[in-house]
Amino acid sequence: MSTDPTLAADIDATCRLTGEFTLRSGQVADTYFDKYLFEAQPVLLDRVAAQMVGLLPEGTELLGGLELGGVPIATMVSARTGLPALFVRKQAKEYGTAKLAEGPDVSGRRVTLVEDVITTGGAVRDATRALRELGAVVEVVVCAIDRSPEGEDPLADVGLEVRSVLTRADLDAVRAAG
Repeated sequence: MSTDPTLAADIDATCRLTGEFTLRSGQVADTYFDKYLFEAQPVLLDRVAAQMVGLLPEGTELLGGLELGGVPIATMVSARTGLPALFVRKQAKEYGTAKLAEGPDVSGRRVTLVEDVITTGGAVRDATRALRELGAVVEVVVCAIDRSPEGEDPLADVGLEVRSVLTRADLDAVRAAG
């Protein structure tokens, strides 16, 4: 699937921030993509979800939206595809049902993870391991923005393929062209 340059330009204009930012990984970056700025815009969020539909692997049974930014995207993709969504917490809650993943049972089911931005993949790696412990088959994550180094799969160590709507290179290219 080729990148939609209009979507890349709109996402870049909406959510690119410059300054000094500490990422979840502990890395310090001079550019930050504030996904909540595009996720809060229903038309832009729907455009990302529409692109994500084409990235879903065949046989996906559940869409696992990662807390917090993956949840609205997974919900929109679910609405477009009819696939049930699953909401994956960073850690199991300690009250009520005490679940890590809210929604249908994952055991023996093919779960495609849905994430907003991936740099090193720490949150995705944690969710993958936890869902696999619950019996889920997790092989692919789809994300809105992959800001990991070009040509690298930051999640190869857990056997997870990353499929992205946009990459950091896509966003940098529209910025340079504009």
